[in-house]
Amino acid sequence: MNIDTGTPKMLARKEGGIGWMTFNQPEKRNAVSFAMWQAIPKIIADFEADPAVRVIVLTGAGDKAFVSGADISEFEEKRGSQEAIAAYNAASEAASEAIAHASKPTISMIRGFCVGGGMSVALTTDLRICTNDSIFAVPAAKLGLGYRFSGLKKLVEVVGPSFAKEIFFTAGKFSAEDARLMGLVNRVVPAAELEAYVRNYASTIAANAPLTIKAAKMAATAAAKDESVRDMAEIDGAVDTCFKSADYIEGRRAFMEKRKPVFQGK
Repeated sequence: MNIDTGTPKMLARKEGGIGWMTFNQPEKRNAVSFAMWQAIPKIIADFEADPAVRVIVLTGAGDKAFVSGADISEFEEKRGSQEAIAAYNAASEAASEAIAHASKPTISMIRGFCVGGGMSVALTTDLRICTNDSIFAVPAAKLGLGYRFSGLKKLVEVVGPSFAKEIFFTAGKFSAEDARLMGLVNRVVPAAELEAYVRNYASTIAANAPLTIKAAKMAATAAAKDESVRDMAEIDGAVDTCFKSADYIEGRRAFMEKRKPVFQGK
């Protein structure tokens, strides 16, 4: 099932419990335009509202890139004044927040270049799986761009301060193996196997208990925050919901009956 995203440069479809969101500007290595940033919150909201969607996968069209960054050709128009910069930043921030705050598991399926804004997008997802020929970089220091704290903080949370500084200070390119050693990606697979691997990976997650996964994601996200801003009542409530659910009954029965459980998210 395809979704109207408002722009042909963003594609979205639902298939087998997975919501697929594709950055569709392959002629520019899927550089993200202003309209693409604007479409992302709408896509994520649609996936979030559909109980049939259990996992969200982000990917790029073609075989050259996941996302190669922001569409710099728009910068003169879209980021040429303080007002324009504020509007552009608001759109990209809203897109990042929508992905980061999705209650469902999110996966970046990365092939080729994952650069600048592409790294920011990938870091907002829960998991990252890339091909063995993928390239990662944040070239901000070569462009004179300022990087928002929220984006840098997320990179530090994933790879640690030393690797984050290396990535920013050098503005260099890093291989898939570099990314794996840094902890930037969860898995590295051959290019020809990427889609099948991610589809199976996402399907495995989709078959598990949605309420359990939601509670686990909530707790893991909170663990990275300062203790003073953690909503422990919300987390405890999500855990209690698991134990009160029909899925908990189904999980116990399936275990005793030695069969695969069928979870409904209820």
